[in-house]
Amino acid sequence: MCSQELPSSVARAINSLFQLKQLMAEHNLMRITGSRVSVSQRASCLLLVVCALFSAAACTSSPAVVPSAKADLVTESDEPESRTRARRHLTLAVLYFNDGKTTIALDALKQSITADPNWFEAYNLRGLIYMRLNDSVLAEDSFKRALALEPKSAAVQHNYGRLLCKQSKLTEASMMFRSALANPTYGDRAKTWMTLAECQLEAGQRKDAEVSFQKAFELDTANPFTVYNLALLMFQRGDYVRAQFFARRLNNGDFANAESLWLGVRVERKLGNSDAASQLAGQLKKRFSQSREYAAFEQGNFDE
Repeated sequence: MCSQELPSSVARAINSLFQLKQLMAEHNLMRITGSRVSVSQRASCLLLVVCALFSAAACTSSPAVVPSAKADLVTESDEPESRTRARRHLTLAVLYFNDGKTTIALDALKQSITADPNWFEAYNLRGLIYMRLNDSVLAEDSFKRALALEPKSAAVQHNYGRLLCKQSKLTEASMMFRSALANPTYGDRAKTWMTLAECQLEAGQRKDAEVSFQKAFELDTANPFTVYNLALLMFQRGDYVRAQFFARRLNNGDFANAESLWLGVRVERKLGNSDAASQLAGQLKKRFSQSREYAAFEQGNFDE
């Protein structure tokens, strides 16, 4: 008697045939015209044949298996059931978090961690949730746990860097950001350069911030926050021509606002372009007449 087990794919096929036979029997399918053999009975015969064939194949000696040069990529179907349950809860938590329902997101996240306490992604989101709730102690604990489970996660390093920046720990924050940037597979380097620049700017490191914003711009030329800050930094240090390039790039697009238009007015005035300055001032008045920037224009505070 053969003691070799059937391959899982064969077992699934046989199981599917059993289910097919049962479904046919339950629905009392019509008999084939001119025959007294029901479809259910035909399925039973087919099932017996398939079982016999697979059993014979399973009992024959298997050919030597050539080892693969490289293991297959791990996909979701390879996950244990605990990770699958954790993923479902985490997906729900992310949806709630993005919808601003932070405490509900935290509840869903707790269920994810209960299902699989060794998944770094859950602790990464936990850190973001506690950052939003202004609990820096639990946020830091979360990011440290995530990095203990996945030390090379650039996404976690980025988020932990943000937390450290909020705590005015620029040196530690910079180390986290640069670790993320050093990861060749990291796809959000523009975001991390921009966040590092913002952190440097808050610390008064304008020169370093401009370099970091420039790096961010090279990777993402459409980000309005990056473009505005480059224009502002260059204006503040007297490089009006380059400031004009970035200010015009922003004001000629869909993201122009009171701040960018007011900066554009001041840049054009410095370069002696009165017509361009008047045009921008007209947009500022028309679109943002109640803004602080238009009030500054009215008062002539061009060097604020």
